[in-house]
Amino acid sequence: MASKCEENITLPDGRNVKTITSVVEANEKDVDIAVEAATKAFNEKWIHVNGQERGRLINKFADLLERDLDELAAIEALDNGKAYTIAKSEDLPFTITVFRYFAGWCDKIHGKVIETQGDKFCYTRHEPIGVCGAIIPWNYPLLMVAWKLGPALACGNTIVLKTSELTPLTALKVAALFKEAGFPKGVVNVLSGFGPTAGAAIASHMKIDKVAFTGSTTTGRSIMKAAADSNLKKVSLELGGKSPNIILADSDLEEAVKWAYQGIYANHGQCCCAGSRVYVEDSIYDNFVEKFKTYAQNIKVGDPFHKDTFQGPQISQRQFDRIMGYIEAGKKEGATLLLGGKRHGDKGFFVCPTIFTDVVKFYSKHIYSYELLYDFLLCNIFKNENMTIMQEEIFGPVVAIAKFKTIDEVIEKAHLTKYGLAAAVFTKDITRAIKISNALRAGTVWVNCYNVVNTNAPFGGFKESGFGRELGKYALELYTQVKTVQINLEC
Repeated sequence: MASKCEENITLPDGRNVKTITSVVEANEKDVDIAVEAATKAFNEKWIHVNGQERGRLINKFADLLERDLDELAAIEALDNGKAYTIAKSEDLPFTITVFRYFAGWCDKIHGKVIETQGDKFCYTRHEPIGVCGAIIPWNYPLLMVAWKLGPALACGNTIVLKTSELTPLTALKVAALFKEAGFPKGVVNVLSGFGPTAGAAIASHMKIDKVAFTGSTTTGRSIMKAAADSNLKKVSLELGGKSPNIILADSDLEEAVKWAYQGIYANHGQCCCAGSRVYVEDSIYDNFVEKFKTYAQNIKVGDPFHKDTFQGPQISQRQFDRIMGYIEAGKKEGATLLLGGKRHGDKGFFVCPTIFTDVVKFYSKHIYSYELLYDFLLCNIFKNENMTIMQEEIFGPVVAIAKFKTIDEVIEKAHLTKYGLAAAVFTKDITRAIKISNALRAGTVWVNCYNVVNTNAPFGGFKESGFGRELGKYALELYTQVKTVQINLEC
């Protein structure tokens, strides 16, 4: 790792940014080296380590995470831009909990004895898959390491992990801790590289038996294709989202506002399950919007190492420009910009918390063709919210708030995107909460809360938000394969 801490760069818009450090870029040959190390470790060492010992090693590693909590939180803040206090109080404790949870599963993964016809003995084994590739995103660098490595190691697999090129630092520290914990050489291999080179090499590698990916839907498609064109490796995908958050008139309004605020602005809005579409029943719409605006106006945006900071910078110039592009699209397509919509300060990639209302597309000019008339009727009479900011994942601190009249209407609106990662419902009527939750096509539905993720509860998506479940017992299915053994007892 070559330090470049003193290098300053001036961007085209005049802002000054500073390079923190640089790391070595992994290419296809480095992936080959890592895969060979993982294959050797699996065949010669790790497959012979029993569950109790695997659990001990994972718990030892978790002990080291706790020991180096302050250092890891600081690296995470530098790496990602998130607030240091949040990294220390939320991300690190959850990461440690995930590893300890899966450490507990290590000696409890087993098959079944199955009754068959005749004098036969039949049983199943849940065996490790082998070498698993993991490609993780930049929004939660440390947590994504835990979500992938925790169950994979518990099940007895070896790992080749590629971090995002934007956030390689935490995982490099983690790699050193795995070594210190006593994991055999080659069990955990960490690479820092770009998707089109290192990531593509992992997805298409003939000696990688499974790949787990968290990121964009577009990249997920590429990984599935590469897996199919190579050795038909198993694939699990946790992809994008455009999650609806439904606020009913009988909800606790203060609680709904508080959770909705957390649901979109946590982690700078860079969260796959962010509640970026908020639907509010018409009778409380104005009151909700006013209270929500007050919350957003009080968000502390700034230096991640200031104790009061809630929102740090966006991850990169590219992401900053992408978010600002969506904000411009919202304004051009006729949404009302209620708050924000601009850069915060004159340094770094900070975006002001942004609120859009009136997100049903309309035309302010004269309707001069049948095509425009049809589009107008479709959007305004049938309430088809087809604005860009209502359809595409922004991945930033931008929320669109719309009103609804009936339950059937809002359920239909909730399904007007290609995604199905998460959703939420706020109501005091538990019967309605259950009915709406059951009707929503999403992998997770929160009731009277948002973005509450538990170690032992599965997380994953419907539709183009991916498939496979992470966390909980369900995650073990991603990293094991079932073998049936039939024994003829008559011989």
